[in-house]
Amino acid sequence: MTESDRAGSAKVIDTVHPSYYVRVMFAVDHVLISDSVLEAPFSCNLGQCFGACCVHGDRGAPLEADECEKLEEVLPIIRDRLMPEARKVIEREGVWTTEEKGRYGTTTVGERECVFVRYDGKIAKCAIQEAYNEGRVGFEKPISCHLYPIRVEQHGTGEDLTEVLNYEKVDLCNPAVAHGKKAGLQLVDFLKRPLTRKYGPAWYTRFREAVEERRAVLSDALQR
Repeated sequence: MTESDRAGSAKVIDTVHPSYYVRVMFAVDHVLISDSVLEAPFSCNLGQCFGACCVHGDRGAPLEADECEKLEEVLPIIRDRLMPEARKVIEREGVWTTEEKGRYGTTTVGERECVFVRYDGKIAKCAIQEAYNEGRVGFEKPISCHLYPIRVEQHGTGEDLTEVLNYEKVDLCNPAVAHGKKAGLQLVDFLKRPLTRKYGPAWYTRFREAVEERRAVLSDALQR
């Protein structure tokens, strides 16, 4: 695949996820990115959403294999910040669980809050991230949380590995969309830190170049 192919050519793939995932994509290295990220205003607004992504859903945050150990390492440092109900869950079940297809996720309180949620009034906050911001731990939070509302799928292994980035459009993030429009901030800018954390600064530079090229390709196609 040439650099031009990576940046500009649409890729259509089959996914096993619901229809809110857009299937037309462009590629940067081994990563396929949904066209839905190209024009997507987004900026989290905790004062309006109250940290809903840490609470709603029927499972905890997806984890990469090496993150399970990292959660266990930070637990003694942040345990006192956690809700009493969360500490009871952790005593019974631990901080992570094995899910379908050998995947991992954080444990939850009553199939709602992640066990690492700490409430500040009505707002659900991540106790791990708070400790990281204070310099008490070196692990910021699971990369799936950092990347949200982007979801990552993996296909294949080793040299055949392909990762697919989809924008999960859900109503609980409507305040972030409105805030992004008001602030003039796009999803590709808002997620610079987590995307750089996962793939590195050189990849992020290529990604931004590919975004601009892809936007130009689609704009040209609409004008024909």
